[in-house]
Amino acid sequence: MGYSKKEVLKRIEEENVKFIRLQFTDMLGTIKNVEIPLSQLDKALDNKMMFDGSSIEGFVRIEESDMYLYPDIDTFVVFPWTSEKGRVARFICDIYNPDGTPFEGCPRYNLKRNLQKMEALGFDAFNIGTEPEFFLFKLDEKGEPSLELNDHGGYFDLAPTDLGENCRRDIVLELEEMGFEIEASHHEVAPGQHEIDFKYSDAVKHADDIQTFKLVVKTIARKHNLHATFMPKPLFGVNGSGMHVNMSLFKGKDNAFYDTSGDMELSDTAYQFIAGIIKHATNFTAVTNPTVNSYKRLVPGYEAPCYVAWSGSNRSPLMRIPNSRGLSTRVEVRSVDPSANPYMALSVLLAAGLDGVENKLTPPSAVDRNIYVMNKAEREENGVKDLPATLMDALVELQKDEIIINALGEHLFEHYIEAKEIEWDMFRTTVHPWEREQYLTQY
Repeated sequence: MGYSKKEVLKRIEEENVKFIRLQFTDMLGTIKNVEIPLSQLDKALDNKMMFDGSSIEGFVRIEESDMYLYPDIDTFVVFPWTSEKGRVARFICDIYNPDGTPFEGCPRYNLKRNLQKMEALGFDAFNIGTEPEFFLFKLDEKGEPSLELNDHGGYFDLAPTDLGENCRRDIVLELEEMGFEIEASHHEVAPGQHEIDFKYSDAVKHADDIQTFKLVVKTIARKHNLHATFMPKPLFGVNGSGMHVNMSLFKGKDNAFYDTSGDMELSDTAYQFIAGIIKHATNFTAVTNPTVNSYKRLVPGYEAPCYVAWSGSNRSPLMRIPNSRGLSTRVEVRSVDPSANPYMALSVLLAAGLDGVENKLTPPSAVDRNIYVMNKAEREENGVKDLPATLMDALVELQKDEIIINALGEHLFEHYIEAKEIEWDMFRTTVHPWEREQYLTQY
């Protein structure tokens, strides 16, 4: 987008902006912000705005608490839904240490660090397109989320079955006013489930856009007396929410995955990238599917992949190659879910693919059969591994892989493992309603 400071100040005046949010993302993918009055804008743009990092998940201990917010001027946007009497605008920030060095626990900086390795290998861009899905539930009389869906629609349904249509349309209008290029908007397979697809972009911008998208969806849903959730599997017995990630590497204006003379018109680079994803898939799953609930989605029967394989057309493997070629040639990883921190998820996906490229790895043969109907022996015969079945299984796999550990960096890796082991232990030791239903009268 390329804003200058002068253009930002002009827009602030024209749109009557009174407050600025300095926004960033913590390790768990939660959006945080510091709101400042307009009088503090110059201080913020001079990178002198300080906050207490010890209160943020995965940042620093209390004795190292001072951190600085460095606004990225290109991320300036005015929130359209805020009052015209005094609007709110935001910048997305990178986190810096007091000595002026980037903070290694900042997920956004960490993605930039991984992109530097990509550039060292001769590539100029890592282009990303995602498809984040979400559910809409009604709010109860206290304004709290209920488990009552607002519709009984199915894939591509129209009103009156799809009662979320007006909410979805308002979300699209708000996103477009903020500069998003929306490509599609539709009801998904499960009742109450929706998808809005926006244009691909380079990795950092796209991760920023995912976070902005989530914020807009939740904000506008509440105006419709609805709660939007990106929880991967809120309901048993229906499809969960995924966030398919389409990826391509570019050299200049050329898509490095496209080769007219290659098998399926894919280049050696594309096949090597596929091989890297397949090699590291079980190890990066703890990052791309980061919650206990994520693994309730990765089960057979609900379209989510639970097996490590790739195909040119088949939708049951982890990875497929969409039909488009030329500049749109890409690989799609289908296991990722929208609870993932997008900066960290893209970091590990990029590192996995680049390991394949750097070491010229060869992928296994494509699996063009429906993997869900194969038995375990058939899967093993075809070289198909299972994804981890639980968050703890995934954490064990993550700790085996130096490539993925390095992609996260020491700070994020150590704090992430610690936080997720606590999460798993809380889940493991909690007595759940299912257990009482099964055992209370039986024993």
